[in-house]
Amino acid sequence: MIETDQPTIALTGATGFVGQAVLDAALAAGYMVQALARRDQPARENVRWVSGDLADTVALSELTRGAEATIHVAGVVNAPDTAGFEAGNVTGTLNLIETVVAKGIPRFVHVSSLSAREPALSAYGASKARAEKLLMASPLDWTIVRPPAIYGPRDKEMFELFRAARWGVIPTPNEGRASMIHVDDLARLLVALVPGREDVSGRLFEPDDGKPEGWGHYEMARAIGWAMGRRPKVLGLSRKALERSAKVDRFFRGTKAKMTMDRAAYFSHPDWVVSPKAAVPSSLWTPQIETREGLKATAQWYRENKWL
Repeated sequence: MIETDQPTIALTGATGFVGQAVLDAALAAGYMVQALARRDQPARENVRWVSGDLADTVALSELTRGAEATIHVAGVVNAPDTAGFEAGNVTGTLNLIETVVAKGIPRFVHVSSLSAREPALSAYGASKARAEKLLMASPLDWTIVRPPAIYGPRDKEMFELFRAARWGVIPTPNEGRASMIHVDDLARLLVALVPGREDVSGRLFEPDDGKPEGWGHYEMARAIGWAMGRRPKVLGLSRKALERSAKVDRFFRGTKAKMTMDRAAYFSHPDWVVSPKAAVPSSLWTPQIETREGLKATAQWYRENKWL
């Protein structure tokens, strides 16, 4: 155990896309971080890596030892069946909740998903909604954050659209709008929520980039094309067409498929725009990264790191 006078955060998902950004933001804010990881990680100042996962209650006990708050980022965003989402997003969250309740660590910042608003649409959204209910029913001092579409360096999901732009055709749902947020803005928010205060405790927030009414799918596809220095054709797909794409992706990539039947269902929903009623208090946080410039910087990161 590292002896330190710095406040300590227990962080799950620290090796993932969002988790890495949260780890950086927490360290920049002066926290000591105890981070859960499945595999060995390189040593880093003010970080104590704890080996294990959300199914390992012994590891969760070690993760939270001496912590003052928890940021729960880890979760399953893509799975071949409902059981995969249930194990990662519901059972895993319950294990963590039970651990911190038993240890008397009340402050809990939970990363959910905008898809939890419509749990009937997808197994993923249903699992995130169930995890929220478990947290709401707990005695913890919780705050839930439902991010919209997240983009930024290291992201493997939106990356598919950047790669498609390079090829000259970006497939999108043929109707609807969605909000966006840069991963660094999201990370700053999660860390800012750690201390807790009266206007954030027991609240559910839907942050975004500040663009009213979000982005139309065609508009976002063209913005990604601009970030890539291209003018791609935007191919609007119906739900049935997205489902056919899911079958093709499953045939070629198996369990590693990015477009699944589950995703086809919620991608086709016309409204993934954040609610103004669930806005974060501006005295605590406001987005700093303008999305077009953020997309451009993300494209540059992909190039510099040989993803494109």
